[in-house]
Amino acid sequence: MRELAEGLRLPVNGLDYTILVLYFAVVLGIGLAARRSVRTSLDFFLSGRSLPAWVTGLAFVAANLGATEILGMAANGAQYGAYTVHWYWIGAIPAMVFLGLVMMPFYYGSKVRSVPEFLLHRFGPSSHLLSSVIFAVSSVLIAGVNLYALALVLQALLGWPQWVAIVVAGLFVLAYITLGGLSSAIYNEVLQFFVILAALIPLTVVGLQRVGGWHGLSHTLSDSHGDDFLSAWGGTGIGHANPLGANWLTIVLGLGFVLSFGYWTTNFAEVQRALSAKDLGAARRTPLIAAFPKLLIPLAVVLPGLIAVAMEPALGRAGSGLSYNDAIPVLMRDLLPNGVLGLAVTGLLAAFMAGMAANVSSFNTVFTNDIWAAYVRKDRPDAHYLATGRWITAIGVLAGMGTAFIASSFGNIMNYLQTLFSFFNVPLFCVFIIGMFWKRATAAAGFWGLLSGTVAAMVNYFWLYKQGVVAIPSDQGANFVSAIVAFAAGAVVTVAVSYATAPKPAASLAGLVHGTAAPGAAEPPAEGDDAWYRRPALLGWGAVVLAAVCYVPFSF
Repeated sequence: MRELAEGLRLPVNGLDYTILVLYFAVVLGIGLAARRSVRTSLDFFLSGRSLPAWVTGLAFVAANLGATEILGMAANGAQYGAYTVHWYWIGAIPAMVFLGLVMMPFYYGSKVRSVPEFLLHRFGPSSHLLSSVIFAVSSVLIAGVNLYALALVLQALLGWPQWVAIVVAGLFVLAYITLGGLSSAIYNEVLQFFVILAALIPLTVVGLQRVGGWHGLSHTLSDSHGDDFLSAWGGTGIGHANPLGANWLTIVLGLGFVLSFGYWTTNFAEVQRALSAKDLGAARRTPLIAAFPKLLIPLAVVLPGLIAVAMEPALGRAGSGLSYNDAIPVLMRDLLPNGVLGLAVTGLLAAFMAGMAANVSSFNTVFTNDIWAAYVRKDRPDAHYLATGRWITAIGVLAGMGTAFIASSFGNIMNYLQTLFSFFNVPLFCVFIIGMFWKRATAAAGFWGLLSGTVAAMVNYFWLYKQGVVAIPSDQGANFVSAIVAFAAGAVVTVAVSYATAPKPAASLAGLVHGTAAPGAAEPPAEGDDAWYRRPALLGWGAVVLAAVCYVPFSF
């Protein structure tokens, strides 16, 4: 996604810019309104643990629905076809359900303020500091991806210079998070969720009409790309070639297990939304509520990519001047009138800001609580940490502006993101899952398991794959393999070191290991939580069943 085609400039007018200005005004207004509720560091970093489940649930899915996903998954849809739905129905839903049913009682019940803080209680300061530094670095890198992608889009569609787009969007994110902390970010993410859908749904509806509905679309794509292009599993047998460069085993294990569970269960940018819920029941329901709109996101993201390649067959072909990353901009240019066009541009901008805000708000929490307060300035007044959180927000945004240019060295931003997840999230998940279900896992094992998993993923990607030692057909396929290697290496080292070192006393593991009582898990259910439609098991298994049903039209 290094460049977007120069011929994508949109004919925006005053009406479109008015919509954009109104959106910015509402965003800042939410930040000002949220400022009144920020009195302590807990208010700033976790919204005082006071938000209802429906708010945190929508924020949970919106924090992931950044424009890198919108543009990247539409591009993947145009390039890989129906294979892209794996990132949702096997690469998201099971992990989100596992987070809500199994892991949130440990996170919320232990009253930790971040994912690294859980490692502090379970394994000790060495694992805590290492995970905090890794997460802080990855958050800034991912925030930079969002800013860089935003700059490319606004330059191509509106003619804004890249540095102007980076500075404008970065400053607005900085303003509303500094004003209202996590509450401002979350309420803006709820707004952004609806703005994003309002931008994408017209593209899908009008685009389907243009290509003759689903029948016309499937007929066109089958003729041009073959029958497997609209099949999620066609051509994924071991030894078979397909555009994704992955077989069913690497899809299930690499994407469906280690990458997916690593991202959704240990990525604090997501978990933070659940930790801000008002009680344990609301925290558990947060990812489960988010799973239902997540099921339908492919209709607004992947489907437009399919429509784009049907309408513009030259998309992604050498010499055409159009890359797969141009799928959404091409539809915007060709299908939307002024007014709706302004709403679509606003939706893309909202998506970028949602993705960046999620990473910045989690970065300021981890840096302040897990690095500054734990190791640099201990036992200071709460006002000191509140001020530190605001200052570090500014530093995080500025650092994100800098790392935006690192992303420019990668030709495909989705490949870059998946690479980061295999490096950082998968080893963390490996250590988490072993420590959460095995009392024998020791403090030293947590540190060396996390470090070895990260190093193994980097060695696999940069040496074995990039140097051609092992033949892997694509960057995405290499990321799936790196994730499997990271998990396997981290697991072997964690188990081996655990048997070679002394475990923590059993009494210190209460609420941190499965089978022990979490201090907050025994709290009585909130009023109304006993209603059948609020039961976590029903919500979770309902989402899993629906995900399986969604596969049916793309499996035969």
